[in-house]
Amino acid sequence: MGTKYHQLFHNNQKWVQKKLQEDVHYFQKLAKGQSPEYLWIGCSDSRVPANEITGTQPGEMFVHRNIANMVVKNDMNLLSVLSYAVEVLKVKHIIVCGHYGCGGVLAAMSKKKYGLIDNWLSHIDAVYKIHHNELDAIEDQEARFRRFVELNVTEQVNGLCRTSIVQNAWKAGQDLQVHGWAYDIHDGLLHDLGFTFSKMEEQVVLNQFE
Repeated sequence: MGTKYHQLFHNNQKWVQKKLQEDVHYFQKLAKGQSPEYLWIGCSDSRVPANEITGTQPGEMFVHRNIANMVVKNDMNLLSVLSYAVEVLKVKHIIVCGHYGCGGVLAAMSKKKYGLIDNWLSHIDAVYKIHHNELDAIEDQEARFRRFVELNVTEQVNGLCRTSIVQNAWKAGQDLQVHGWAYDIHDGLLHDLGFTFSKMEEQVVLNQFE
């Protein structure tokens, strides 16, 4: 059991060999830099690998993951990633992707106490409080859970659009869109939740959730 992690090195070597067989210059090209068009803000859940489920290759997607794909206004990790992606890499699309079956959302929904993580879950709990009328009206527990995942994504998209980083990019005329998606672990499919915003809809974004 103690040496099981060595399998990861073996897997790595096999992956390198495979890539070199496909393109002998593969790693030389990667080493020259990255120019991704996408920033993915997703959940840390090990079942939701951003590159794999979107079919993107290394260098095509900049990725930030945390529990329940949250956009917290004082999270310097998230803001640093966002700043670099928008201001330096000039990504054209930011995708906030939640997923059905999210443990973080379920934990917040349960109202149980888990310890240190409760500090983070409080941000998710705040989303429930905003939408409690709609969510409490859903009798089926699983349906309520799925809807909570979707509403959490919409609130994170809203918060993302309110950041000075995104606002300044739009004011400068930068080609930038923000999207809200959900991934279904049960069938592997991505779902567009219909929340795509750009500079043209800037004021709509700011007013829609107030």
